[in-house]
Amino acid sequence: MSNSSQKKYKRTTITAALPYANGPIHIGHLAGVYIPADIYARYLRQKGEEVIYICGSDEHGVPITIKARKEGKTPQQVVDKYHDLIKKSFEEFGIAFDHYSRTSARIHHETASAFFKTLYDKGVLVEKESEQYYDEENKQFLADRYITGTCPHCGYEQAYGDQCENCGTSLSPNELINPKSVLSGNPPVKKNTRHWYLPLDHYEPMLRKWILEGHKHDWKPNVYGQCKSWIDQGLLPRAVTRDLDWGVKLPLEGFDGKVLYVWFDAPIGYISSTREWAEATGRDWEKYWKSPDTKLVHFIGKDNIVFHCIIFPTMLHTEGSYILPDNVPSNEFLNLEGNKISTSRNWAVWLHEYLKEFPGKQDVLRYVLCAAAPETKDNDFTWKDFQARNNNELLAVFGNFVNRTLVLTHKYFDGRVPAKGQITGKDAQTLEQLAQFPETIGKSLEHYRFREALSGLMNLARVGNRYLTEEEPWKLFKTDPERVQTILNVCLQVCASLAVLSEPFLPHTSGKLLKMLGMKPCKWHDGGRSNLLESGHAINKPELLFERIEEDAIQAQIEKLRVTLNNNSAGEAAKPLKETITFDDFTKLDLRTATILEAEKVPKTKKLLKLLVDTGVDKRTVVAGIAEHFNCDKLPGRKAVILANLAPRKIKGIESHGMLLMAENHDGALTFIAAEENFDNGSSIS
Repeated sequence: MSNSSQKKYKRTTITAALPYANGPIHIGHLAGVYIPADIYARYLRQKGEEVIYICGSDEHGVPITIKARKEGKTPQQVVDKYHDLIKKSFEEFGIAFDHYSRTSARIHHETASAFFKTLYDKGVLVEKESEQYYDEENKQFLADRYITGTCPHCGYEQAYGDQCENCGTSLSPNELINPKSVLSGNPPVKKNTRHWYLPLDHYEPMLRKWILEGHKHDWKPNVYGQCKSWIDQGLLPRAVTRDLDWGVKLPLEGFDGKVLYVWFDAPIGYISSTREWAEATGRDWEKYWKSPDTKLVHFIGKDNIVFHCIIFPTMLHTEGSYILPDNVPSNEFLNLEGNKISTSRNWAVWLHEYLKEFPGKQDVLRYVLCAAAPETKDNDFTWKDFQARNNNELLAVFGNFVNRTLVLTHKYFDGRVPAKGQITGKDAQTLEQLAQFPETIGKSLEHYRFREALSGLMNLARVGNRYLTEEEPWKLFKTDPERVQTILNVCLQVCASLAVLSEPFLPHTSGKLLKMLGMKPCKWHDGGRSNLLESGHAINKPELLFERIEEDAIQAQIEKLRVTLNNNSAGEAAKPLKETITFDDFTKLDLRTATILEAEKVPKTKKLLKLLVDTGVDKRTVVAGIAEHFNCDKLPGRKAVILANLAPRKIKGIESHGMLLMAENHDGALTFIAAEENFDNGSSIS
């Protein structure tokens, strides 16, 4: 259970979070998971290490069945469509998985069923009978996403049975106010059903020792902090089965209509994908999952931390024959032009569309998303930044240096590497710097600091660019051609190093540059050699590594997003009216003007604020889901309207007495419904 960050392993198993097969891949997925995982896998391969990089489509779960129902298709038709699109997009973009599978595959159903049966036979799982919501009209138990209702914390009326997307609070269906079935629109009834649970509470001591003691210093703070919060709050048993027709069938007799819960079967998809790869290649899959000489690394987004750090490791531990992850690098979220990426509102940059609209520019997007990766906090992607990083960094520094070097070599030495002559101080300094980059960049990668590593690569290009600019060989050739030979030899060695060290980050660019230099792929540490290109070696004609991205291409993308925003506005501006109420119903509401006296964030939440408000009658605490919209420091003194006679409710351990009235715009922005500043607190609204 001790920290294993210093252990030497024989091989590494890398997994990237399984993308959900109900939509395409967007830039948030790439920045959060697939680009860093791909860089890491390519780096280890280039070092000559034994690596397997595994992924696949996550094809079970309620959102798949809901989408199929809306589109009039079968769940299999939905996942087939998006699995093919996702896989093709990854391949064209250059994500170099060793194997990409899917959880609807036969081998996955076999693997997941056998895993469940092992836990069942060992007596690990707890069987419980409970009441769950049931749709009488459709004769079907309702999974959490098939139930909507009013959030008990913020009053949002379209909260799901597992989460309120307005305030971000995790829920259970039983907490919803006025629940309704998504299938029929009718209020559901309670009916007895039987399920099996993974008793996480039994394994809390193991998790506490393994994570809180063993990985305090080597896991990223956001990962460690979220795990500690979950464990400190006390873990609860987690259901591993549910009542559905779509998924891995429960491998027990007499329980038709039950499947493995998607959170249980999906991570087993890493194992089944490895098995499928092994069957196709004649390899032994077990050493990648069961040997203590294997380092297991999960790349995920922050919404998957609990599953990959607490639940899946508990599953692996209780099964008994599997290794636990050595590290779980997780990024935060990437926003788009200042707003959260939203697949339902089409507020995203979709990978398959980018590949069509920017052909041949895969590495530009890889570069920008790595440079802006949300490694420690949420970050923002903008098209202007995309343009600036391409034009001012890739083109003006990296591409400019390589192009000038190769053009001058062809101009002065017929495209052959000139011999080094006498080495000056600047020559030696440049070559000494070059020698340090493989170790410097590699150290950043091994600590999962990908932005820092990419910056190191660009610093190497800057070293070469600065050296070439300062030495000015074009001015020396007529008077001192021998000096020019040395200068261009040094520059060509830097170009060769860039070709080697850029491979994990910019694989298409690396391949193109290797071809221009007439080089074969090299090992990582060859990137520090000062003699990668021998004198007399013939290089090929130079081509542009990068092209300028013009303003019209950027404006086209900004306009595309503007149209999306307008469409969302038009689609959401006229929400349907709620059902008619009587005047007597209205008079039951006690709406009052009030003043906010104090405001503070509720710990361990993103959206909740604890407010002290003066109603004119009393001073009371109200919890509101507005933390992402308003600064605590600017709220005291602000007028508000509250529903004063709402029954008290505990929210995150705080008793809330009332509800703020807010208006929500089509883009999710909130504004206060407030009286004039000189209105007395406690004034009734009627």
